[in-house]
Amino acid sequence: MTFRPDGILKSLVMPGGLLLGIAAGIVQSGALRGAGTVIDFFYYTAFGVGLLLAWRFHSSRVASALVVLFLGHRAIEFFAQGRVPLAGAGLTAFEAVSFLVPLNFVLLAVSRERGVTLAIAAPRLALLFVQSVFVAVICRPAPSAGSHLFHGAFFGRTWSAWTPIPQIALLVFVAVFAYLIVRLVSRPKPVENGFAWALLALFLALNIGGIGLAARAYVASAAIILVVSIIETSYAMAYHDELTGLPSRRAFNDSTLQLEAPYTVAVVDIDHFKSVNDTFGHETGDEVLCMVAGNLVLVTGGGQPFRVGGEEFTILFPGKSQATVMEHVELLRQTIEESPFRLRGNADRRSAPRGPDRRSSRRKKNTGARVKVQRGSLQVTVSIGVAEPQGEDMKVEEVLKLADQALYAAKRGGRNRVEVAGPAQKRSKRKSAQNIA
Repeated sequence: MTFRPDGILKSLVMPGGLLLGIAAGIVQSGALRGAGTVIDFFYYTAFGVGLLLAWRFHSSRVASALVVLFLGHRAIEFFAQGRVPLAGAGLTAFEAVSFLVPLNFVLLAVSRERGVTLAIAAPRLALLFVQSVFVAVICRPAPSAGSHLFHGAFFGRTWSAWTPIPQIALLVFVAVFAYLIVRLVSRPKPVENGFAWALLALFLALNIGGIGLAARAYVASAAIILVVSIIETSYAMAYHDELTGLPSRRAFNDSTLQLEAPYTVAVVDIDHFKSVNDTFGHETGDEVLCMVAGNLVLVTGGGQPFRVGGEEFTILFPGKSQATVMEHVELLRQTIEESPFRLRGNADRRSAPRGPDRRSSRRKKNTGARVKVQRGSLQVTVSIGVAEPQGEDMKVEEVLKLADQALYAAKRGGRNRVEVAGPAQKRSKRKSAQNIA
């Protein structure tokens, strides 16, 4: 998958980093003084609403993370009895929670989302029960076995004197947070963002002792970050294609409502895509779609790509005339043509389409023969139709029809080409990528 630097930065910061930054600003400003009732309401509401939304949207990972956060923080408050844990059971609970919560987060991060059911929840609840019993046992009045289990120092006390978090828990926090960030870069999804920044919010709460209004505000912020990740995921599912990550038809329809001339529409269709599915299977077809989508994201000229259905994509160029975008569209076509697509396993060795009737289906064999395979690589090409409004009163739907007509002309003309819609529809010339400014 191809990433843009601005896309990576946005996936890292938004929305979790922004929410945590706002929470930190409020805490540092001293605005929480005398706002105990408000913070308590915010705290319990965040967890209550979060669990309700996680159940409603079948997000077992977020639901489990909220339970872990709540139980961990409540354990510290219970054993510390409202005072900063400096010794005794409060300190033991603080150190145990500091160690266990990050481990739970990484386990939840790598687990698959399988919905909120009793069968899914039972193993996680059993694990939480075991951990709760463990914390309760080591927090018995001294002398208690295990009360200093997490109190050891690996590098000398002065190395970590700036934080009350024990060194072993501090190392776990750093390792887990680093892993979550790497995972977020490779899987830029709202829930991954939520896990990373919620863990950092918990770290800030524990770094000030885990007790008090400021700590509660940070923990509640962690819950809010996870809640927002659920909302962001729902939005992404509604407005983005799950397979390719491109904006979907709904997002395309919303974008067309804001279009004003001049603008240009380019309709992109993968050549012989049905043959790819019939010959190599739908998994390979999905990989082809993702490869093409990765190139569409990088289209120059201010284009906005969408997946509107099947193997068809649409690119909007707001504020750009047809003549202005042609060189960028041609560069896109050429880039896709030259992008290598390596077939996996023995897919390139198949000589007949998949299916129970492939031995007797001459038509399917001929269809599969259209796919060009050289040395295990599949040549993927696209045909593109380009159109712009022919008059001030022309509607977007009419422009799309013109672009579709140009696309059909490109298909009839031999595919792997760009065709322009116009009064005298003529074939566009293939320009070299070196001509692009």
